[in-house]
Amino acid sequence: MSLLVQEKVIQAVGILNELDLDVWLTFVRETSATPDPVLPLIYGDNTLTWHSALLISRTGERIAIVGRMEEAAARETGAYSQVLVYDQSIRPLLVETLTRLDGQSVAINTSLSNVLADGLTHGMYRSLQAMIEGTPFAGRLVSAESVISALRGRKTPAEIALIRAAIATTEEIYADVFASHPVGQTERQIAVRMHNQMKARGVLPAWSADGCPIVNAGADSAIGHSNPTDRKLEPGQILHLDFGVMQAGYCADIQRVAYCRKPNEVDAPEAVKRAFRTVTEGIAAAARVMRIGTPGVEVDAAARKVITDAGYPEYPYATGHQMGRIAHDGGALLGPAWDRYGSSPHETLEVGQVYTLEPGLMVEGYGYMGIEEDVLLQESGVTFLSKPQTELILM
Repeated sequence: MSLLVQEKVIQAVGILNELDLDVWLTFVRETSATPDPVLPLIYGDNTLTWHSALLISRTGERIAIVGRMEEAAARETGAYSQVLVYDQSIRPLLVETLTRLDGQSVAINTSLSNVLADGLTHGMYRSLQAMIEGTPFAGRLVSAESVISALRGRKTPAEIALIRAAIATTEEIYADVFASHPVGQTERQIAVRMHNQMKARGVLPAWSADGCPIVNAGADSAIGHSNPTDRKLEPGQILHLDFGVMQAGYCADIQRVAYCRKPNEVDAPEAVKRAFRTVTEGIAAAARVMRIGTPGVEVDAAARKVITDAGYPEYPYATGHQMGRIAHDGGALLGPAWDRYGSSPHETLEVGQVYTLEPGLMVEGYGYMGIEEDVLLQESGVTFLSKPQTELILM
């Protein structure tokens, strides 16, 4: 992981130059209780206890100011060209370092729209203000949202390899579930099988274990971020699964659907097949629109139009989100221009970003038809990292 941290810190230097920002300051304390979401990228999994400052300059300087007890851990990251330590107060070293760097802009981790760039707590913000009061830097603080969005979004080759591995493991577990013919099992039993498969492979769920996987058996199952229940999967129902693993610190997030045939059925009903075709067409439409520089809202509109043009209600969520260290990662969103999403849908797509594509719809009487694929944006366009579900699974 230290090599990944080193890669990401070097990448941050280039991003600062691109954005014409001088210094990026990540200011934290007691990170075991209130971790800044960006720390795994620029510091790894180590804890910072006392007031600590990680400063990255557009000149290439990378400075960690930490309490003396954490000096060794900071050096072991290999990411910082200087590690400065203190015993009583960080203020003198922090002000001295900022003065030497003399940044006209000092980016800090605050954001109105991106929760992953809003790691600076209100108390630490006030503490920082008090420390730099009376210095020129008090008037030079700006948001680091654009820095963090780019850093989280632009995956390095090593990160992409780890995401691919997490996707492959997720697909293996899906294959096991469908091969087990789970008709007659409860949602909870299906989830337990998938949890056992994760344990056997030494991986973690990509989000809260209680709701990973999401298992929906039939039309009466609660759709969304709900936990599996004792509802049984019966013939004549759609089985919808939303699941991903976290492996070596990176995630997958994939949805799959199957139809459980009644005893006399050879194929799924036309209503179910039509819904499947519509959702896969929505995914294809979104993928065609995804190009570097395209706003996320345009990608969302392309998929959403396929669903509504087919006569279905529009789905009440975004078409896709970024994925990486967590299942819902990054800044830009493939979503509609709804107030709850802030500016995220208006951010533009960049090379190296990994997204989900997940339009969906309800099939009356049968259940939820939701498919989710993981894709990588490259110079040439979209590459599917997951193996697209192109046929409805029949059980």
